[in-house]
Amino acid sequence: MRKLFNFFLLLLLAFCSLLIIITPMSSDKQYIFGLSIVAVVLIVGRFNNKKSTLALLVFSLLMSGRYIWWRATTTLHFDSVLEAVLGSLLFMAELYSGLILVLGYVQMCWPLKRSIEPLPADISLWPTVDIYIPSYNESLDVVRDTVLAAQCIEYPHDKMAIYILDDGKREEFRQFAAETGVGYLTRPDNSHAKAGNLNHAMTQTQGELICVFDCDHVATRVFLQATVGIFLRDEKLALIQTPHYFYSPDPFERNLTAARHIPHEGALFYGPVQQGNDNWNATFFCGSCAVIRRSALNEVGGFAVETVTEDAHTALKLQRRGWNTAFLDIPLAAGLATERLALHVNQRIRWARGMTQIFRIDNPMLGRGLKLTQRICYLNAMMHFQYGLPRAIFLLAPLVFMLLNQNIIASSATLIFSYALPHLILSSYVSSKLTGRHRYAFWGEIYETVMAFHLILPTMLSMISPRLGKFNVTDKGDLTDRDYFDVHTVRPLIIAALLMAGSMIWVIVRYYFNDFTGVDPWVIILNLTWGSFSLLILLASISVAKETKQIRKTIRIFAKLPTTVYFSDKTEMRSHTLDLSMGGARVALQKGGDLSRKSPISMSLGLGKDEVRMPIRSAGSGLGDLRVEFDEMNVDIRRELVRVVLTRADAWIKPPYQPDKPLRSFLGIIQCVWELLFGRRKSSGGFKSQMAVVAKPASEVKHEL
Repeated sequence: MRKLFNFFLLLLLAFCSLLIIITPMSSDKQYIFGLSIVAVVLIVGRFNNKKSTLALLVFSLLMSGRYIWWRATTTLHFDSVLEAVLGSLLFMAELYSGLILVLGYVQMCWPLKRSIEPLPADISLWPTVDIYIPSYNESLDVVRDTVLAAQCIEYPHDKMAIYILDDGKREEFRQFAAETGVGYLTRPDNSHAKAGNLNHAMTQTQGELICVFDCDHVATRVFLQATVGIFLRDEKLALIQTPHYFYSPDPFERNLTAARHIPHEGALFYGPVQQGNDNWNATFFCGSCAVIRRSALNEVGGFAVETVTEDAHTALKLQRRGWNTAFLDIPLAAGLATERLALHVNQRIRWARGMTQIFRIDNPMLGRGLKLTQRICYLNAMMHFQYGLPRAIFLLAPLVFMLLNQNIIASSATLIFSYALPHLILSSYVSSKLTGRHRYAFWGEIYETVMAFHLILPTMLSMISPRLGKFNVTDKGDLTDRDYFDVHTVRPLIIAALLMAGSMIWVIVRYYFNDFTGVDPWVIILNLTWGSFSLLILLASISVAKETKQIRKTIRIFAKLPTTVYFSDKTEMRSHTLDLSMGGARVALQKGGDLSRKSPISMSLGLGKDEVRMPIRSAGSGLGDLRVEFDEMNVDIRRELVRVVLTRADAWIKPPYQPDKPLRSFLGIIQCVWELLFGRRKSSGGFKSQMAVVAKPASEVKHEL
């Protein structure tokens, strides 16, 4: 009886929603109705619970639905073929945005926040694990610390085996593997790139679980203890994925001052998106920092080789066969972000091609094995990467009126504002409520605009011919010895910005000379406002191309670790680090200390068993600090340094970002434009890959996790 009641209640709600969406209103009534709904949403948004979240989603979808219905039924009347083509393109872009809005709401409405499943006290019950570290053309400097960090993982040595999967077949890698005592695997050919490399390794090893780390991802020592326990509780679990955390700045963080104090670009995906996927049993495998059950992989024929995104495709195949997947939102490993904007763009192009290939080759909306919510999560991921053309259309749409005198929305400006504003305000507000600690307002536009023009052709070609193209490795660890402006990468944005600025000036000149006879002034204001916003986003996106030099071979980590500096005169100084890296450290000076006649020869880092003593090659003092460079070290000392610096259980844990404040975010965008046009003020600050932390015993950190 209760189910029947709920069914009829849903029918009634659906009917009422449809009635609200299709009821036409004059501009005055629509303003009153829309602003009333906005007021209700602002009140409901003060409550943080599932019911209020569901109410926010419903209100937002109702107003977005009204806008789309109004656009479809009253504004698609055109006076020329050109207007019809351009107006239809704009409407299709809006339909795309509406689809992404709905899919995103379903995907992220109830994120699942997992905790660690502890391993049993009986170690004999722990499964065996093979750790794969695939590499192709990366330098040993990048791979070395990943291998040493894996050796620091606290797991029974007889149940853990580490392998370098060297598709480059390099002798120095073979020698390093022999020196460190890890496995070294190569194969006769390089077919199917990374996926083929992993599949070949599966034929050479026998571990019950397979843990994959990209060759630049260093794991914390508790990685397996935090991720393996869930496999013993859930026999149908195939995969547990952890976030990709980066301790080096990406191009946005390095080149934009404002981007250093906001969630990084990947925070949205490795937060609400993956937590939402987890709730619907649709967690994506991301190629690294994950543990997978071997028997599940064997059932689907190993890692997927049909697309260039073998990771997401593999997860899809596992879920089709009824396997479960999980996401643990704790940063248990850290890697290197792409150093330059061009590399960042190439990486995203590969992801876009891969997700488009999945859409064409193994479309999750078709075939058996998936629930509706799983299909929706994958559809959103695949459709998201088609944003290139819609984003370009939204940016350039004002040019149609300003340059061609074409009206592509057949309506008055007043009516457009009355329907569009509630839709835009509510979709932005509700999205901010869902993702506000992981993606700040307006920054999504920057991230997408940088990529938009580069994605159009690859995604179209992959949609037409999904087998086209090959896997490209993303370079890591590159250095840049000078500042420069990457004109090539942002050339489409520069052209668009010049067109927009010139068109706005042209419209103002024409209006001054009364060249808009019979044109509603509000239409001019609408297009100038739209054009101004587009120009602002374009200029802020162009500013990412102001590449700053990167001459440090090792990345600084801001951490407060206890240290003792030893001097040649047998004295010592106890203090703590201000920042450190694998190449040196900056140590806080004690008040009143005089080092003018002292020569540091070594220093210790860490506490207790996590302490390592390092020889010092050179040193110099600054205002309140001592800066030291480590001397050459053998592999055993370097492993201990990796253990202290990079594999601490709390190494990458930091407080959550503050909730989004749209006005402050907008000022950050303006700051990007200011720095593009007038340069950046020099500051002693900089990118901080990690908040200052105080080292804690591993047992205490495990308890906190």
